[in-house]
Amino acid sequence: MSGVRVVIVDDHSIFRSGLRADLDAGLEVVGEAADVPGAVETIVREQPEVVLLDVHLPGAEGTEAAGGEAVIRRAGPRAPSTRFLALSVSDAAEDVVRVIRAGARGYITKGSSGAEVSRAVIAVAGGDAVFSPRLAGFVLDAFGAVVGETAATSDELDRLSSREQEVMRLIARGYAYKEVAAELFISAKTVETHVSAVLRKLQLSSRYELTAWATERRLL
Repeated sequence: MSGVRVVIVDDHSIFRSGLRADLDAGLEVVGEAADVPGAVETIVREQPEVVLLDVHLPGAEGTEAAGGEAVIRRAGPRAPSTRFLALSVSDAAEDVVRVIRAGARGYITKGSSGAEVSRAVIAVAGGDAVFSPRLAGFVLDAFGAVVGETAATSDELDRLSSREQEVMRLIARGYAYKEVAAELFISAKTVETHVSAVLRKLQLSSRYELTAWATERRLL
């Protein structure tokens, strides 16, 4: 997979420069940012396929625990086809879980090589979730532990029609509206209508909350 458009978000310019140089030639870096406001502006403007995102960034406000989480929550709804891949020096379970709950499609550490990062970007752009091996356990523990909530899953799913359930799963996996439309042989406008109905019935506010909801209930 080539021609993937990437935005790099990190508050260290030397790291951004080094990462840009190490990425495979088939990945096109279309923008960089060093803080939350700059990242949101760049992502909304460029609409990249993937954002390589540091977890800890300046510019978060109020109750926003970490800059990376803030970027996803602010930019995600305005860049619906963009997927976020956390790339951080931190391997703390709390950081991993928070950014995944916010909507990131993966989390790898800065100890990864340029080739490893490039493969992760391509995988995330293709709709896969990617985690550094030692971090995958955090995610499984965090989302697999929600046993009490799974009992409510059938009741919650009963609120959705069979078509809405199909759309919900694809959107939660990171598919763009056009990709869902092609997969289900319906129009993108119909997909949008179904997504609005799903969010309303499940009392969620964004596709990123939907991803977290579906992941916690092991529906992906």
